[in-house]
Amino acid sequence: MKKGQYEKDFQKLEEIVEKLESQQLSLEESLELFQQGIEMYRKCHEKLSDTEKTLTTIMEENGLVTEKEE
Repeated sequence: MKKGQYEKDFQKLEEIVEKLESQQLSLEESLELFQQGIEMYRKCHEKLSDTEKTLTTIMEENGLVTEKEE
């Protein structure tokens, strides 16, 4: 199965976290990786939120949801 952009971004985020946790990095390197991690987190979170909205809409349109779940 071909990996989509979300999967690639999530994998990149995992790699960043591993580097931050396991390597002795300079302050500058750590800051750069942290900033990249925040960017990847935001992209992943946005994609998940958009997907959830789409799924909710599809389910509502097909009568599978009677009230909005929170």
